[in-house]
Amino acid sequence: MPEPAPVTMSATLAADEALARRRRAGERVLSMASGEIGLPVLPTLRDRLAAAAGENAYGSVAGSPALRTAVAGYWQRRGLAVDPGLVVAGPGSKSLLFALLLAIGGDVIVPVPSWVSYAAQARLVGARTVPVPILPGQGGVPDPGRIREAVAEARAAGQRPRAVVLTVPDNPTGTVASAAVLRRLAEAARELDLVVVSDEIYRDLVYDSAGPAVSPALHAPERTVVTTGLTKNLALGGWRTGVARLPDSELGRALHARLVAVASQIWSTPPAPVQAAAAYAFGEPPEVIERVAASRRLHEQVVRAVAARFGAVGTELSPVAATCYLYPDFEPLRGRLAVAHGVHDGDELAALLSGKYGVGVLPAGAFGEPGRPLRIRASTSHFYGETDERRSAALQAADPLALPWIRESVDRVAEVLADLAGTPVPVLAPHS
Repeated sequence: MPEPAPVTMSATLAADEALARRRRAGERVLSMASGEIGLPVLPTLRDRLAAAAGENAYGSVAGSPALRTAVAGYWQRRGLAVDPGLVVAGPGSKSLLFALLLAIGGDVIVPVPSWVSYAAQARLVGARTVPVPILPGQGGVPDPGRIREAVAEARAAGQRPRAVVLTVPDNPTGTVASAAVLRRLAEAARELDLVVVSDEIYRDLVYDSAGPAVSPALHAPERTVVTTGLTKNLALGGWRTGVARLPDSELGRALHARLVAVASQIWSTPPAPVQAAAAYAFGEPPEVIERVAASRRLHEQVVRAVAARFGAVGTELSPVAATCYLYPDFEPLRGRLAVAHGVHDGDELAALLSGKYGVGVLPAGAFGEPGRPLRIRASTSHFYGETDERRSAALQAADPLALPWIRESVDRVAEVLADLAGTPVPVLAPHS
């Protein structure tokens, strides 16, 4: 009997659970490990969910007609035409991504670095990964100039690369790949006959409205699957709802049939009450648009303040253009960290930050980085308060950094970084 695929706990979820145990034990901790968005549920969505609580039938495997139609409109408003019949809903975009890898088959090209679950999911479906580094500042997208070489080497070694997974905008770097890079990626995918799986869960959290994320589906519409959900833009992680847009092509229709078949054997149908609320959300009425905009402003103000603290002690990081993530490189501090703290790589740095300072982050190795890079990923999404009252105040504040609980977290980051670097605590402007 063959050995089962190795399974490890998601690094983000494991780190969160460890910090929660320490918090319950009375320790002072600051969670910067996971990207769960700490914001309250929009009241109108809560009411919609409650009103649909009596909907207890299975329903369509692909999702209700109302949800699929609303999702088609959501993508249409972003320049991506879609037939509602080629939309598939599931219990979270994470589940859909896993099901897509099963449906596509073959091995998977992943960017380096990339979200912690891509490679793990590939292993679980029996696939191998083909890691391809990103270009500087172009997170989430494998370097198009290196994909052809990587695929040729993989095929020569007996692997069968069939898909390339992207994140636009990116987790872990918080950057947004340019239209030019995505166009080149799409050209390579067409030449190599690869299915593009574009994880666009952070699309609505790009700070600059004049420079929105560009989907690879615009450049390779016949072979690009797009996934998204309400976990990040509306902070509905616990509701577990995600959607996939399949391409309107022979390949897309065949993949749609396989994806629905996989879904029928795993989750049968998305939760009906959640679908009702999600259909309303994807319709983007004014209060939903306003909430997403408020969340985006909050993320931008807080993450840029924290980025300034990292920069003040000499770390290097690309400008954050979206999401609540930072991916600082401590290489300029390597000598100081080795001598003063016995730290030589990201794993040791994350362990030090957690063990000595109670600050939870993830090392670059969790995102597939090889060697011993002195990089970590940090998230600011838990800074907004422990109660709905405080979180609502954060959303409404013209200057969230003036709120004591947010300022305390930002100041704590500055104190810890200064101690690591052996520098005075930086005194920065309130809005920096």
